[in-house]
Amino acid sequence: MRAALFQGAGKPLTIDHVPAPVRTGDSVILEVAFCGICGSDLHVTETGHLKPGAILGHEFAGTVVETAANGPAIGTRVTALPYRACMACEECADGAYAHCGQLTFVGIGLPGAFAEYVAVPQHFIQALPAGVGFDLGALVEPLAVAHHAVALAGSIRGADILILGGGPIGAAVTLFAAMQGARHILVSEPTAHRRGLCRQLGATACADPGQESIGERFAAMAGRAPDVVFECAGIAGLLKQAIDLVRHRGRVVIAGVVFGEDRFLPVTALSKEVTLRFSSAYTVRDFAAVIEAMERRRIAPAPMLTERIPLETLPASFEALRKPSKQCKVLVDLKLTRDAEMTVK
Repeated sequence: MRAALFQGAGKPLTIDHVPAPVRTGDSVILEVAFCGICGSDLHVTETGHLKPGAILGHEFAGTVVETAANGPAIGTRVTALPYRACMACEECADGAYAHCGQLTFVGIGLPGAFAEYVAVPQHFIQALPAGVGFDLGALVEPLAVAHHAVALAGSIRGADILILGGGPIGAAVTLFAAMQGARHILVSEPTAHRRGLCRQLGATACADPGQESIGERFAAMAGRAPDVVFECAGIAGLLKQAIDLVRHRGRVVIAGVVFGEDRFLPVTALSKEVTLRFSSAYTVRDFAAVIEAMERRRIAPAPMLTERIPLETLPASFEALRKPSKQCKVLVDLKLTRDAEMTVK
C-alpha cells in the first residue's frame, strides 16, 4: 500500500509503498477513505519521539475489509477511537481509556491512517450511520476532543463563554457550546478567516486579540466577565489570560496542549476561586455523542472542512500547516489516491 512516512525531525514526509497491515487478534483492517491532519501530528514530528518510517494520522474514517471474530461486518462504514489499551486496568474498567498506563495511539505509537489501510482494535470501532459521510466521519475524532472539553465545563446553557483560539478545536468547542445553549460565545482568534468560520459555527462574536482588548470586548457584548473560558490554542501565556479574564467562581477548561513550561499566578485563581479543568482526549461516549449529533443534524460541522488533498500532496500541505494559514481542517482523500493509481494502470 502507499503511505506517508516520517523521515525525521525537520524533514518532510515522503510517500512510498510499504506492506499493508496484517490483521491479528482483535484488530480490524480498514480501507481508509479520509484522514485529517491534526496539530498534534505537526507537534510530534518536532519532538524527536517518532522513529523514521512512522505513519501518522489518527482522524480517520473508512470501510472494514478484514474483521475480528466479534468485530463489525466487512463493508461496514466506520470511524474509530485511535487507541490500543490494556482493557484490564482500573481506568479501562471506568471507560477512561485515554488514561490507561499501557495506552498506545494509532498514528503515533502504532501505524496510522496517512495510508491506504490501517489496523485498529475492534473495541473502539464506531459505525457511521447512512447520513454521515466519510468526510464527516474523519471529523469525529477532533469533534470528540471538543465534546469532551465542553462536557467537563458542566452546564453551559445560558452561560457566557469565551474561547481562546479559533483553530479546529476552538471551532469545534464553538459548535458544541452553541448546541448546548450558551447565551454569548466570543472567540478570540488572530486569523480573519478562522474568525469568520467560527461565526458560521455559532459564535456570537469574534475578536482579534492583536487589535483589541478581549476583556473589554467581552464585557461590551455580555455585560460581564465570562462564566467559562476555554483555552484551545495551546500557547504559553493563555492559561494566565484565561484565569485573569474569567469571572469570580468561574470555570476554565484547558484543551490546548502546551509542550513546554507555562506560568500563571496561583493567587489570582485562588482569590477568584476559579475552577481549572484540563481536558485530555475523549471517551467512547464522546464519539457516540458526536456521531448521534451529526446524524440528527444537531450540529453542522461541514464548514470546518477547508480542503481535501490526495496523498501525493500531503508532504507539502503538511509543511504548509506549520505556518499560520486560512485552513481549519485539511483531509487527505485516499479515494483520490486510489483513483489516480487505477488511471495509471
